[in-house]
Amino acid sequence: MGSLGVSDITGWLEGYRRAWEAADADAAAALFAEDAVYRSSPFREPHVGTAGIREYWTGATSRQSNIRVLIGRPIVEGNRVAVEWWTNYVDAEAGERTLPGILFLRFAPDGRCEELRETWHREDGTHPPHEGWGT
Repeated sequence: MGSLGVSDITGWLEGYRRAWEAADADAAAALFAEDAVYRSSPFREPHVGTAGIREYWTGATSRQSNIRVLIGRPIVEGNRVAVEWWTNYVDAEAGERTLPGILFLRFAPDGRCEELRETWHREDGTHPPHEGWGT
């Protein structure tokens, strides 16, 4: 994947969405390069490599059910992508939650992600995306 095409990005994002909705840590880890860096928050240490990403995803989704993930329209520049996401789920302890955020991605030539940085905000309850979200 010398230069990223919209279909390449759309396919990767669809895989990410499906992995999250299924709470499938193996499917999520398969989207990343072996030595990928995954920053789930600007204030946390990164999860490194597919094993680290798998471990993070296992823990992060372990209390989530009824997961619904929406992915916005990506902005692509070379091998870098920015895209909004909006998730509603039920937390086993806290109940219904809404979790919108933004992914900043950098891709390797083979189409796997080599760096993910995300920022997000969690709110109790189920809230729909605001007008203009994801565009």
